[in-house]
Amino acid sequence: MNARHIDDRPDEGYTPGTTHAEWGAGNPRLRITRDDERTEFALEADVVRVGSAEGNELRLADTDPVHATITHDDRDEYVLTLHGEGEMNASAGADATHPGDDSETLRTGAHFTAGPWTLVFARDEFADHGRPFGGRAGGEYSDQPLQPPRPDYDGDESR
Repeated sequence: MNARHIDDRPDEGYTPGTTHAEWGAGNPRLRITRDDERTEFALEADVVRVGSAEGNELRLADTDPVHATITHDDRDEYVLTLHGEGEMNASAGADATHPGDDSETLRTGAHFTAGPWTLVFARDEFADHGRPFGGRAGGEYSDQPLQPPRPDYDGDESR
């Protein structure tokens, strides 16, 4: 058997995978639980206000009027900003993309609390920018090949 090092493969015909899917792809959503209550909320707006105030995109009883916001930013990422008391994956300032804020970029499985509610972000793996190349198939940790540059989502007609 002839063994070949992976770096010896020809580049011809090799197309790396990417998570640069269409704008908003991957069915981004929140899975919401409280005691025995369970529901899902699709993140379809570019700004989703979470709280008890009338007019919020996601109304939850027993929370601050605007407890959190989730913003779909120009990089096709979903960013959580916690305004009320609660827990999130990254402690304040721990998210390198949002230093000093009570904010974090949401990845599949990221969770936060608002009052008695637990909310978990989900996005299909092919579109979750935190899982380049579909994660397991393309390597992990220090063995993660670079993705091609992000598309210019501002020029996307579908928005």
